[in-house]
Amino acid sequence: MKPALFLKALFFVMIGYATQLSAAPLGYKNSWMIMSDLSKTFQELSVNYSTTANDAFGISVSAMQTDDSRLKQQSAEAVYTRKLARWNLPNAQANVWFIGGLGSMTGNTFEGSKTVASPGLQVDYETTRFYSMASTRAYVTEGASSNITTARLGASFYEVDYDEPQPWIVIEARRMTFVSKQYEYTPMLRIIHNRYFVEAGASLSGQIRFNFMYNY
Repeated sequence: MKPALFLKALFFVMIGYATQLSAAPLGYKNSWMIMSDLSKTFQELSVNYSTTANDAFGISVSAMQTDDSRLKQQSAEAVYTRKLARWNLPNAQANVWFIGGLGSMTGNTFEGSKTVASPGLQVDYETTRFYSMASTRAYVTEGASSNITTARLGASFYEVDYDEPQPWIVIEARRMTFVSKQYEYTPMLRIIHNRYFVEAGASLSGQIRFNFMYNY
């Protein structure tokens, strides 16, 4: 079986397992969170502050470009994150999140700058060993709208105590309509701790990916 077909098959097989890696988009009350997502076609850096256990306010800068670097767009936004629901199960947890931004977009497909709004939803489910997440976010602006759809599945190698780092393997399927109409599949290694995670990998097309989050 070709590697691309194998990873696609593995991705859909893993849908049968309920999972999540504590990758909440906000931290505990009165905490700061720094997050990044870095690859050739998409870069994002965001900072937010949790005013309550359910609400966070912050800023985000992001950029997207096609694989051949021909089309590009950049945005800077004020972002609000809200935990809409949480279910604490005996050995698992599930969440629904709203993430929305409002700001300015520039790019080489139009002149000047445009106002952009970026509403989105994320749902996730996790245990200490398995992880699943699905999200969608639309970047809505006059004549240059796009969206990002993401699904993630992961599994940890072994159990650890709360204060110990834990390694995970994660497989992501992501489609950014500004970049391509096709899904991009990326396996990654993640190290997660109670305050941070780092992850690195490469897509099936060889595009390097690096992400991190730190909460304090």
